[in-house]
Amino acid sequence: MTTTEHPAPSVVLAHLTDLHVTGEGAPLYGIVDSTASLARALERLEASDVAPDALVLSGDLADRGEPGAYDRIRALVEPAAERMGARLVIATGNHDDRAALRRHLLGDASEPADRPVTAVHRIGDLRIVVLDSSVPGAHWGAVDDEQLAWLADELRTSAPLGTILVLHHPPTPTLLDLALTVELRGQDRLAAVLAGSDVRAILGGHVHHAVSSTFAGIPVHAASGLAYTQDLLARGGGTRGQDGEQALGIVHVLPSTIVSAVAPVGEHAAVGERVEPDEVVRRLAAAGIVRPAGGSRSS
Repeated sequence: MTTTEHPAPSVVLAHLTDLHVTGEGAPLYGIVDSTASLARALERLEASDVAPDALVLSGDLADRGEPGAYDRIRALVEPAAERMGARLVIATGNHDDRAALRRHLLGDASEPADRPVTAVHRIGDLRIVVLDSSVPGAHWGAVDDEQLAWLADELRTSAPLGTILVLHHPPTPTLLDLALTVELRGQDRLAAVLAGSDVRAILGGHVHHAVSSTFAGIPVHAASGLAYTQDLLARGGGTRGQDGEQALGIVHVLPSTIVSAVAPVGEHAAVGERVEPDEVVRRLAAAGIVRPAGGSRSS
Protein backbone atom coordinates (compact mmCIF):
# COMPACT_ATOMS: atom_id res chain seq x y z
CA MET A 1 0.00 0.00 0.00
CA THR A 2 1.34 3.44 -0.96
CA THR A 3 -0.01 6.63 0.57
CA THR A 4 0.16 9.71 -1.66
CA GLU A 5 1.85 12.92 -0.60
CA HIS A 6 -1.35 14.97 -0.32
CA PRO A 7 -5.00 14.36 0.58
CA ALA A 8 -7.94 15.17 -1.66
CA PRO A 9 -8.76 18.88 -1.81
CA SER A 10 -11.00 20.31 0.86
CA VAL A 11 -12.54 22.85 -1.54
CA VAL A 12 -12.50 23.10 -5.34
CA LEU A 13 -13.12 26.37 -7.16
CA ALA A 14 -13.71 27.06 -10.85
CA HIS A 15 -12.30 30.51 -11.64
CA LEU A 16 -13.84 32.33 -14.63
CA THR A 17 -12.97 35.87 -15.61
CA ASP A 18 -13.34 38.51 -18.30
CA LEU A 19 -16.53 37.20 -19.87
CA HIS A 20 -17.24 40.52 -21.66
CA VAL A 21 -20.81 39.52 -22.50
CA THR A 22 -22.72 42.11 -24.53
CA GLY A 23 -26.25 43.18 -23.76
CA GLU A 24 -27.69 42.44 -27.16
CA GLY A 25 -25.53 39.36 -27.74
CA ALA A 26 -23.67 40.98 -30.63
CA PRO A 27 -20.16 39.63 -31.30
CA LEU A 28 -17.45 41.38 -29.31
CA TYR A 29 -15.36 43.53 -31.68
CA GLY A 30 -17.46 41.97 -34.44
CA ILE A 31 -15.59 38.68 -34.00
CA VAL A 32 -16.07 36.96 -30.65
CA ASP A 33 -19.38 35.48 -29.52
CA SER A 34 -18.67 36.03 -25.83
CA THR A 35 -22.02 34.58 -24.74
CA ALA A 36 -21.24 31.37 -26.60
CA SER A 37 -17.76 31.30 -25.03
CA LEU A 38 -19.28 31.43 -21.55
CA ALA A 39 -21.86 28.77 -22.44
CA ARG A 40 -19.13 26.49 -23.82
CA ALA A 41 -16.99 26.90 -20.70
CA LEU A 42 -19.91 26.07 -18.40
CA GLU A 43 -20.92 23.10 -20.55
CA ARG A 44 -17.42 21.61 -20.48
CA LEU A 45 -17.06 22.28 -16.76
CA GLU A 46 -20.37 20.62 -15.98
CA ALA A 47 -19.56 17.59 -18.13
CA SER A 48 -16.25 17.09 -16.33
CA ASP A 49 -15.68 15.56 -12.92
CA VAL A 50 -14.35 18.82 -11.46
CA ALA A 51 -17.55 19.33 -9.43
CA PRO A 52 -16.61 22.79 -8.09
CA ASP A 53 -17.84 23.99 -4.74
CA ALA A 54 -18.01 27.51 -6.14
CA LEU A 55 -17.84 29.38 -9.42
CA VAL A 56 -15.65 32.43 -8.93
CA LEU A 57 -16.35 35.16 -11.51
CA SER A 58 -13.63 37.76 -11.06
CA GLY A 59 -14.89 40.74 -13.03
CA ASP A 60 -15.44 42.25 -16.47
CA LEU A 61 -18.52 40.08 -16.67
CA ALA A 62 -20.27 42.52 -19.01
CA ASP A 63 -18.39 44.36 -21.73
CA ARG A 64 -20.25 47.68 -21.36
CA GLY A 65 -22.09 47.21 -18.07
CA GLU A 66 -25.47 46.77 -19.80
CA PRO A 67 -28.36 45.33 -17.77
CA GLY A 68 -29.13 42.92 -20.60
CA ALA A 69 -25.63 41.48 -20.41
CA TYR A 70 -26.10 40.59 -16.74
CA ASP A 71 -29.47 39.05 -17.56
CA ARG A 72 -27.76 36.84 -20.17
CA ILE A 73 -25.00 35.87 -17.74
CA ARG A 74 -27.46 35.07 -14.96
CA ALA A 75 -29.55 32.90 -17.30
CA LEU A 76 -26.48 30.78 -18.05
CA VAL A 77 -24.58 30.80 -14.77
CA GLU A 78 -27.30 30.34 -12.16
CA PRO A 79 -28.79 27.10 -13.58
CA ALA A 80 -25.32 25.65 -14.21
CA ALA A 81 -24.22 26.47 -10.67
CA GLU A 82 -27.39 24.95 -9.24
CA ARG A 83 -26.93 21.73 -11.24
CA MET A 84 -23.31 21.47 -10.05
CA GLY A 85 -24.20 22.37 -6.47
CA ALA A 86 -21.78 25.29 -6.65
CA ARG A 87 -21.87 28.65 -4.88
CA LEU A 88 -21.56 31.83 -6.95
CA VAL A 89 -18.81 34.30 -6.01
CA ILE A 90 -19.01 37.55 -8.00
CA ALA A 91 -16.46 40.36 -8.30
CA THR A 92 -16.69 43.61 -10.26
CA GLY A 93 -14.32 44.69 -13.03
CA ASN A 94 -13.58 47.93 -14.82
CA HIS A 95 -16.05 47.11 -17.62
CA ASP A 96 -18.85 46.41 -15.16
CA ASP A 97 -21.53 48.73 -13.84
CA ARG A 98 -22.03 48.29 -10.10
CA ALA A 99 -25.72 49.14 -10.04
CA ALA A 100 -26.63 46.98 -13.04
CA LEU A 101 -24.56 44.07 -11.76
CA ARG A 102 -26.22 44.26 -8.34
CA ARG A 103 -29.75 44.43 -9.69
CA HIS A 104 -29.57 42.06 -12.66
CA LEU A 105 -26.95 39.49 -11.60
CA LEU A 106 -26.96 39.53 -7.81
CA GLY A 107 -30.65 40.40 -7.55
CA ASP A 108 -29.88 43.07 -4.99
CA ALA A 109 -31.00 46.67 -5.35
CA SER A 110 -30.74 47.57 -1.68
CA GLU A 111 -27.24 49.09 -1.77
CA PRO A 112 -26.51 52.55 -3.20
CA ALA A 113 -25.54 52.36 -6.87
CA ASP A 114 -22.05 53.77 -6.36
CA ARG A 115 -21.00 51.55 -3.45
CA PRO A 116 -18.29 48.95 -4.10
CA VAL A 117 -19.50 45.37 -4.50
CA THR A 118 -17.91 43.39 -1.67
CA ALA A 119 -18.78 40.12 0.02
CA VAL A 120 -17.64 37.37 2.35
CA HIS A 121 -18.42 33.74 1.48
CA ARG A 122 -17.73 30.71 3.65
CA ILE A 123 -17.39 27.33 2.00
CA GLY A 124 -16.77 24.78 4.68
CA ASP A 125 -13.75 26.03 6.61
CA LEU A 126 -12.60 28.30 3.76
CA ARG A 127 -13.35 32.03 3.70
CA ILE A 128 -13.52 33.90 0.38
CA VAL A 129 -13.39 37.70 0.58
CA VAL A 130 -14.40 39.74 -2.48
CA LEU A 131 -13.03 43.24 -2.98
CA ASP A 132 -14.13 45.76 -5.62
CA SER A 133 -11.07 47.14 -7.42
CA SER A 134 -13.13 48.91 -10.09
CA VAL A 135 -12.92 52.70 -10.30
CA PRO A 136 -16.04 54.10 -12.03
CA GLY A 137 -15.04 55.82 -15.26
CA ALA A 138 -11.51 54.36 -15.29
CA HIS A 139 -9.86 51.15 -16.43
CA TRP A 140 -7.08 51.13 -13.84
CA GLY A 141 -7.92 49.70 -10.45
CA ALA A 142 -7.76 50.71 -6.79
CA VAL A 143 -9.11 49.58 -3.43
CA ASP A 144 -10.42 52.55 -1.48
CA ASP A 145 -9.82 53.38 2.17
CA GLU A 146 -13.24 52.16 3.28
CA GLN A 147 -12.68 48.75 1.74
CA LEU A 148 -9.19 48.47 3.21
CA ALA A 149 -10.54 49.21 6.68
CA TRP A 150 -13.36 46.70 6.19
CA LEU A 151 -10.86 44.08 4.97
CA ALA A 152 -8.53 44.67 7.93
CA ASP A 153 -11.44 44.22 10.33
CA GLU A 154 -12.58 41.02 8.60
CA LEU A 155 -9.09 39.53 8.63
CA ARG A 156 -8.63 40.06 12.36
CA THR A 157 -10.31 36.69 12.81
CA SER A 158 -8.76 33.75 10.96
CA ALA A 159 -10.70 31.02 9.16
CA PRO A 160 -9.83 27.35 9.84
CA LEU A 161 -8.81 26.74 6.20
CA GLY A 162 -7.61 30.28 5.62
CA THR A 163 -8.84 32.95 3.22
CA ILE A 164 -8.82 33.47 -0.54
CA LEU A 165 -9.04 37.08 -1.72
CA VAL A 166 -10.82 37.83 -5.01
CA LEU A 167 -10.53 41.09 -6.93
CA HIS A 168 -10.47 41.96 -10.62
CA HIS A 169 -7.15 43.80 -10.94
CA PRO A 170 -4.38 41.41 -9.84
CA PRO A 171 -1.63 42.94 -7.67
CA THR A 172 1.18 41.73 -9.92
CA PRO A 173 3.81 43.23 -12.20
CA THR A 174 2.54 43.37 -15.77
CA LEU A 175 4.04 41.34 -18.62
CA LEU A 176 2.77 43.82 -21.23
CA ASP A 177 3.94 47.43 -21.12
CA LEU A 178 0.60 48.86 -22.26
CA ALA A 179 -1.07 47.22 -19.25
CA LEU A 180 0.82 49.67 -17.03
CA THR A 181 -1.96 52.14 -17.82
CA VAL A 182 -4.60 49.86 -16.28
CA GLU A 183 -2.81 48.19 -13.37
CA LEU A 184 -3.92 48.11 -9.74
CA ARG A 185 -2.73 51.31 -8.04
CA GLY A 186 -1.85 51.71 -4.37
CA GLN A 187 -0.69 48.13 -4.03
CA ASP A 188 1.52 48.92 -1.03
CA ARG A 189 -1.55 49.90 1.00
CA LEU A 190 -3.25 46.60 0.24
CA ALA A 191 -0.04 44.72 1.08
CA ALA A 192 0.06 46.39 4.49
CA VAL A 193 -3.43 45.09 5.31
CA LEU A 194 -2.61 41.56 4.14
CA ALA A 195 0.64 41.29 6.06
CA GLY A 196 0.39 38.60 8.73
CA SER A 197 -3.17 37.63 7.74
CA ASP A 198 -4.53 34.18 6.88
CA VAL A 199 -4.91 35.04 3.16
CA ARG A 200 -3.46 32.07 1.29
CA ALA A 201 -4.13 33.07 -2.32
CA ILE A 202 -5.39 35.97 -4.43
CA LEU A 203 -7.52 35.36 -7.54
CA GLY A 204 -8.00 37.95 -10.27
CA GLY A 205 -8.34 38.52 -13.99
CA HIS A 206 -8.15 41.71 -16.07
CA VAL A 207 -4.97 40.93 -18.02
CA HIS A 208 -6.55 38.33 -20.36
CA HIS A 209 -3.80 35.79 -19.89
CA ALA A 210 -2.94 33.36 -17.15
CA VAL A 211 -0.28 34.63 -14.78
CA SER A 212 1.10 33.54 -11.42
CA SER A 213 3.05 35.75 -9.05
CA THR A 214 3.37 36.60 -5.38
CA PHE A 215 2.16 39.66 -3.50
CA ALA A 216 3.11 40.33 0.12
CA GLY A 217 4.29 36.71 0.13
CA ILE A 218 0.89 35.46 -1.06
CA PRO A 219 0.44 33.52 -4.33
CA VAL A 220 -1.54 35.42 -6.99
CA HIS A 221 -3.33 33.65 -9.83
CA ALA A 222 -4.93 35.58 -12.67
CA ALA A 223 -7.08 33.39 -14.89
CA SER A 224 -7.14 33.66 -18.66
CA GLY A 225 -10.01 35.52 -20.29
CA LEU A 226 -13.07 33.63 -21.53
CA ALA A 227 -13.97 36.18 -24.21
CA TYR A 228 -10.51 36.63 -25.71
CA THR A 229 -6.89 36.42 -24.62
CA GLN A 230 -3.63 38.30 -25.06
CA ASP A 231 -0.98 36.90 -27.38
CA LEU A 232 2.16 37.08 -25.25
CA LEU A 233 4.28 36.00 -28.24
CA ALA A 234 2.91 38.60 -30.67
CA ARG A 235 5.33 39.14 -33.53
CA GLY A 236 7.35 42.28 -32.85
CA GLY A 237 5.94 42.72 -29.36
CA GLY A 238 3.25 45.20 -28.33
CA THR A 239 -0.21 43.89 -27.57
CA ARG A 240 -2.45 41.68 -29.68
CA GLY A 241 -5.78 40.32 -28.55
CA GLN A 242 -6.74 36.97 -30.02
CA ASP A 243 -9.82 34.80 -30.35
CA GLY A 244 -8.14 31.71 -28.97
CA GLU A 245 -6.59 30.05 -25.90
CA GLN A 246 -9.65 30.88 -23.77
CA ALA A 247 -9.43 29.12 -20.44
CA LEU A 248 -10.70 29.00 -16.88
CA GLY A 249 -8.83 28.22 -13.69
CA ILE A 250 -9.25 25.16 -11.51
CA VAL A 251 -8.25 25.82 -7.89
CA HIS A 252 -7.77 23.05 -5.33
CA VAL A 253 -7.63 24.15 -1.70
CA LEU A 254 -5.81 21.66 0.50
CA PRO A 255 -4.96 22.03 4.19
CA SER A 256 -1.27 22.58 3.40
CA THR A 257 -1.31 24.26 -0.02
CA ILE A 258 -3.41 25.73 -2.83
CA VAL A 259 -3.02 24.53 -6.41
CA SER A 260 -4.20 26.56 -9.41
CA ALA A 261 -4.24 25.13 -12.94
CA VAL A 262 -5.19 26.52 -16.36
CA ALA A 263 -8.02 24.62 -18.07
CA PRO A 264 -8.49 25.57 -21.76
CA VAL A 265 -12.15 25.42 -22.76
CA GLY A 266 -11.52 24.42 -26.38
CA GLU A 267 -11.67 20.74 -27.28
CA HIS A 268 -8.83 19.11 -29.18
CA ALA A 269 -7.92 15.74 -30.64
CA ALA A 270 -7.25 13.06 -28.06
CA VAL A 271 -3.71 11.76 -27.66
CA GLY A 272 -3.00 8.29 -26.35
CA GLU A 273 -5.44 6.25 -24.31
CA ARG A 274 -8.65 7.76 -22.92
CA VAL A 275 -8.89 6.39 -19.39
CA GLU A 276 -12.43 6.59 -17.99
CA PRO A 277 -13.00 7.57 -14.34
CA ASP A 278 -13.96 4.08 -13.17
CA GLU A 279 -10.82 2.69 -14.77
CA VAL A 280 -8.73 5.33 -12.99
CA VAL A 281 -10.18 4.14 -9.68
CA ARG A 282 -9.50 0.50 -10.60
CA ARG A 283 -5.87 1.17 -11.55
CA LEU A 284 -5.18 3.14 -8.38
CA ALA A 285 -6.65 0.32 -6.30
CA ALA A 286 -4.63 -2.26 -8.23
CA ALA A 287 -1.48 -0.26 -7.56
CA GLY A 288 -2.33 0.00 -3.85
CA ILE A 289 -2.32 3.81 -3.94
CA VAL A 290 -4.48 5.67 -1.40
CA ARG A 291 -4.73 9.27 -0.29
CA PRO A 292 -4.13 10.28 3.32
CA ALA A 293 -6.96 11.66 5.39
CA GLY A 294 -7.25 15.43 5.59
CA GLY A 295 -9.32 16.64 2.66
CA SER A 296 -13.06 16.80 3.17
CA ARG A 297 -13.93 15.82 -0.40
CA SER A 298 -13.84 12.28 -1.77
CA SER A 299 -11.28 11.22 -4.35
